[in-house]
Amino acid sequence: MASGLSTPVGFKNATDGDLEVAINAILSAGSPHSFLGINSQGQSAVTRTRGNRYGHVVLRGGGGRPNYDTVSVSLAEQALAKAKLARNVVVDCSHANSWKNPEYQPLVMKDVIHQIREGNQSVVGLMIESNIEAGNQPIPADLSQLKYGCSVTDACVGWDTTAEMIRNAAAVLRDTRALQGRTA
Repeated sequence: MASGLSTPVGFKNATDGDLEVAINAILSAGSPHSFLGINSQGQSAVTRTRGNRYGHVVLRGGGGRPNYDTVSVSLAEQALAKAKLARNVVVDCSHANSWKNPEYQPLVMKDVIHQIREGNQSVVGLMIESNIEAGNQPIPADLSQLKYGCSVTDACVGWDTTAEMIRNAAAVLRDTRALQGRTA
């Protein structure tokens, strides 16, 4: 399906931290495919895609450790280059990169923004696990007990923290873009 989308598609590294599965997925999605599908009349049809050349790796950490640090990002860049793929990396500030603790997401983001400020050009995005309310909640038998805007899966940072993270990153990167503009 990713090979037929006209939008960038991210592929996360495996939960053990391995990048190979994500790189293979990018390679596969970049190639044309044919598969059975349903057409607009509800009939079985062969769907053909042209390939999606906008794949990127998503570093989510894994294998008991984060992988957003400078060395991990550099290793991802090298692996992408070896596979003859664009060095496009998105960092997931949650999951194993934050030890599944939403309070660490701002620290992860700050570190990656620092890498960009120091000249990294392969980081093309960041992901924040965010919701209106911070934390998470179990799904109760009585659904009326659910707290609106609070995750029922992974714990999230709340709206105020999300806004602060984005504003801080924008301020740092605004200065960086201005500096890069002077040297270009």
